[in-house]
Amino acid sequence: MVIAIGVVLSAAGLVLLFNVGGAGDMVIKRVTSQSLGDLAPGFASTKRGFNIYATLILAVGVFALGLGVAGWYVPIGTSLMVLGGITFAGASVIAIAGEIETFRALKR
Repeated sequence: MVIAIGVVLSAAGLVLLFNVGGAGDMVIKRVTSQSLGDLAPGFASTKRGFNIYATLILAVGVFALGLGVAGWYVPIGTSLMVLGGITFAGASVIAIAGEIETFRALKR
């Protein structure tokens, strides 16, 4: 079951990251560029920001794949978990910095 979740999340992350069939553009247009009440669209409404968030989804999927594979083959599973964790940490830092940058630009 964990492998299936990993595959779905990884596939969704790749589809959004590489804009397969215009899926990424559609999500930006219909979801991330819309205001949430008093909140203006943020970092995710930019192409750079959207790619970072798609990378976060992909990283969670890779980590989940690693959890599932670790039951069969520990070295590969552990490697996938480490890769997913490091990618998630790095992309999170970039996303937080981007959100702060976007918020400061809106305040001007």
